[in-house]
Amino acid sequence: MSTTIEPPVDVHDRPRVTAQGFWQREGSDHAKRNLALIGVLLLLLIIGMITRPDIFLSASGLWQNEVVVLSQASSIGVITVGMTFVIIAGGIDLSVGAILALASVWCTTVATQSYGPAVMVFAALAVGTLAGLVNGVLIAYGRLVAFIATLAMMVSARGLAQNISQSHTQITNDPFIRSLASDKILGVPYIVVIFLIVTALGWVLLNRTTFGRRTVAIGGNPEASRLAGINVRLQTMLLYVLSGLCCGIAAIMVVSQTWSGSNTNGEGYELSAIAAAIIGGTLLTGGRGTIVGSLLGVLIFSQITNLFIVNGLPLDIQRVINGGIIVVAVLVQQFRVGSFPFLKRTAAK
Repeated sequence: MSTTIEPPVDVHDRPRVTAQGFWQREGSDHAKRNLALIGVLLLLLIIGMITRPDIFLSASGLWQNEVVVLSQASSIGVITVGMTFVIIAGGIDLSVGAILALASVWCTTVATQSYGPAVMVFAALAVGTLAGLVNGVLIAYGRLVAFIATLAMMVSARGLAQNISQSHTQITNDPFIRSLASDKILGVPYIVVIFLIVTALGWVLLNRTTFGRRTVAIGGNPEASRLAGINVRLQTMLLYVLSGLCCGIAAIMVVSQTWSGSNTNGEGYELSAIAAAIIGGTLLTGGRGTIVGSLLGVLIFSQITNLFIVNGLPLDIQRVINGGIIVVAVLVQQFRVGSFPFLKRTAAK
């Protein structure tokens, strides 16, 4: 019986199995972006320490200032949560500011206030949800382009709010509504707590539910999602209902801060929400985005606004800077390293 002797194997000829580091994984993009946004926030705080050391280098002053920043960011932050879902699915909602105004006016009419705070809150939530439902039906079942449908809602809702209020500011004296912005729990205003709760629920909905997975799938490829059995129309409609609901919640928060409902409430909120979502890494083309990133985007814009206010700088320059930040964020999305095959091969080496 003959024995075959295998030739020795050179260990250098074996295929190399290398462990891929976390930062080289495709799924780490969100983590890297969020860390970069946290770095931007820290940079803004350092700028505050240099320009206003009396506020930012004082423990009590810094705490009070950041509580103000969070309070100012709360209503826009809630709207941004709903906007993030819509953009991830490949849509857009230009009507959020107008829906907020309509909900704030409707819940502060004399007739609504006479029934107490519970009815006021219900009215705001119902108006926001109904307006979002109209958007969703027009876009999902009426086949209207989201830009056109929400633009029409923006004009209509703002006009209806002006008609209901007769262009007057409606004051509310309800102690419960007012207390949401003034009263605190552990030193944090209730509206900030509401903002954090909505953000946490949005994170769970996007990352831990079928609803969130369907949202991402529709944004990535709606036709493939339809072939996979997802009811794309129903899902799209529900996303705009969710956005409208967030507008209703934000309306209550704005009323608690201003003690009033007005057809001018929420002006520019749609642009702020879209900008915050983009800064947070949500793709305008859909298919990708995070609630944490959007939260950080809201905080960055609010912190920039705060720095301008405490330093007595004109807000028109701030708008120019905000516009530049948005352009840079979109360029980063367009020309990220992963978009260039030769750069990806270089990074892999």
